[in-house]
Amino acid sequence: MAPVLSSSPETLVTRGWSDYALLDSGHGRKLERYGRFTVVRPEPQCFWAPRDPAAFERANAVFDPQQEEEDAGRWRFDAHGPIDAFPLKWRDVRFTGRFTPFRHLAFFPEQAANWEWMDARIRTLKQPKILNLFGYTGVASLAAAAAGAHVTHVDASKKSVAYARENAEQSGLSEHPIRWLVEDARKFVAREVRRGSKYDGIILDPPKYGRGANGEVWRLFEDLPDLLKDCAALLSDDASFLLLNAYAARISGLSLAHAMAEATRDRGGRIDWGELALSEDGPDARAIGLSFFARWSA
Repeated sequence: MAPVLSSSPETLVTRGWSDYALLDSGHGRKLERYGRFTVVRPEPQCFWAPRDPAAFERANAVFDPQQEEEDAGRWRFDAHGPIDAFPLKWRDVRFTGRFTPFRHLAFFPEQAANWEWMDARIRTLKQPKILNLFGYTGVASLAAAAAGAHVTHVDASKKSVAYARENAEQSGLSEHPIRWLVEDARKFVAREVRRGSKYDGIILDPPKYGRGANGEVWRLFEDLPDLLKDCAALLSDDASFLLLNAYAARISGLSLAHAMAEATRDRGGRIDWGELALSEDGPDARAIGLSFFARWSA
C-alpha cells in the first residue's frame, strides 16, 4: 500500500532557546545569539530592513563573505579577539559551537524543529535502532541517544566524527550505545542492505555536494534517489520514521516528498513535507526559510 502524501506543505519553525536565538534580520544578514556571543552571518533571503541596525555593529563576530560566495569568507571578531570554541546546550544535549571557515558554527539551529519531532517519536519506542547519515558533529545523534535510542552515526569527515564524539562526552553519553563511523554513506548503506540490517528510524541530511572518506563524490540530485531507496530497504517492519532534509536552492519540499513516496511505495504510512525556518524573538517576529524536508512516518 502506498503512503498517504500530505496535500499541503508544513512550515516547521524553530524559535529561540536558552543557548540560541535569532535576534534580528535584514539587509541580507541575520543577527543571532549563540550562548553569550552575538553573531552576524549573511542571509540573502532577508530582503527587509533590520529593526535595530546598531545591534549588528555591536556583534562579537561577523562573517564577511568572499565576493558572491556566501559560504566562503572569513570571520571578523570584536576587540576581545578571536573566539575558538564555546559550550552550547539543547535540552539534554551538550555540544561545542565553533567558528568554521564556512560561516556555520558546527551545527544548524533550524534543525531543532526536526530534533523535537524525532525526540517525541523515539520516546514512544523501546530502545529503537536509529541510523544518522551525514551526521556531521552529532547533535541529532545525541538527541536520539538522549531519548533512548541505540544510534549508528555515519559521516565521511574524520574531523566531524571526532567533534561528535567530543560532544557525546560533554553530554554524558560517551558510554551510550552509539557507533561512530567514518565512512561514505552510500557504501555503508549498500553494505547494510546486503547484510539484511534493519533500523527503526533513519535520519538523512545530505549536502548538495560532498566527498566520501576515500574521495567518493556525492551529488545530491544524481545520488539521492538510489540512496533513499536503499534507506527504505533498511527500515524494519515496524519502523517509526525516515526523515530527509536538504539544503539546495533548486529543490523543494514537494520534490523531496515525491522521491520519498517512490522509495516507500510499499510501506503505507504517511509523508509530510515542507520547510524548516528560524523565527526571530518577540512580537511580529519574522521567519527565514532555510531548508526543505520530507518525512515518512508509520
